Amino acid sequence: MPSDTYASQRIAKLTPLDDVFRKLDALAQPVAARTIALARAGHLVLAEDVRLAAAKPARAIVLQDGHAVASKDVTDAGPYTPMAAKTVWIEAGEALPDGFDAVLVPDAVNESGEAMEPAVPGEGVWPQAADGQAGSLLSQAGEQLRAIDIAVLETLGVKDASVRVPKIALVAVRQDRQPLLALFSRMIAVSGGEVINAVSLEDAFANESADAVIVLGGSGMGRSDKSVTTLAREGHVEIHGFALKPGETAALGDVAKRPVLVVPGRFDAALAVFAVMGLRLIAKLSGRTRYIVQMPITLSRKLASQVGIAEFVPLARTGKSEAEPVATGTLPLAALARSDGWLMVPAGSEGYPAGSQVEMRFLP
Repeated sequence: MPSDTYASQRIAKLTPLDDVFRKLDALAQPVAARTIALARAGHLVLAEDVRLAAAKPARAIVLQDGHAVASKDVTDAGPYTPMAAKTVWIEAGEALPDGFDAVLVPDAVNESGEAMEPAVPGEGVWPQAADGQAGSLLSQAGEQLRAIDIAVLETLGVKDASVRVPKIALVAVRQDRQPLLALFSRMIAVSGGEVINAVSLEDAFANESADAVIVLGGSGMGRSDKSVTTLAREGHVEIHGFALKPGETAALGDVAKRPVLVVPGRFDAALAVFAVMGLRLIAKLSGRTRYIVQMPITLSRKLASQVGIAEFVPLARTGKSEAEPVATGTLPLAALARSDGWLMVPAGSEGYPAGSQVEMRFLP
């Protein structure tokens, strides 16, 4: 939809989501990678594989406090046949001394230094390279770093990580949208992005440090709605009108080759578009390979849906592996507050009967 022919915010047709996905994917290319300290890389997406530089541990270490022994020296040891053997007291986490291959528990050696139990090679020992060989793959490019990942990598001696951190200019056209703006800011951050708070549409579109722009509000056909026409003036409108309920008035375009997603201002429609398109946009910019978190669940009651338009349906759990739709169409805030996740109903579906197994998705 070229900007020079886009004069109003009237929606001529609703574009199928598959077409919106294709256009968004073409606009949203992975941003440049940068190297940062691993300790600061929480929630960020790796741009390169992380591999072990050297075998870990570099030499065998002991798993328990006790006496290091050579297993061959205590083969026949027992309570009634103690055996004199060379032993060295050692504590958990220390390197196993040369010439020893096992660790006996403290009470297995008497006051005379005699072993009263046998040992097998490797008993009480964590072998050299047990945590990984040199070159072992630890984390793959496209994965989002979790707290556990960072703790493990730091323990293995990794100091830095190459990551992609898309900068998202976020702007609301009305001041009463602050709760939504705060929600989107948190969702961007936990999805691996960095928020740039813009004061106006023009400020957001002109910010050359931003990799993408997300506009909250002004996408409809009201007299005060100007987000889409402003986008047309400053850049290009590719699509206005998504075949997604709620969220039909959303728009997609670009300014100076930076993707722009215009999200409706109504809470339920904004949430639906952000969950379906906003999170995908951030994932594409960061090069993330997997970003949808979902689980199989059984519908405890029927869900009816309109054919021809995809639908965002909040679900509330009714049991360990069951859930029910809490609302469809225009979604009351009370229903959203009760929801545990959501379901994407494809445009070609009439819905699902009770007992159907579906995939419930989660918000970050």
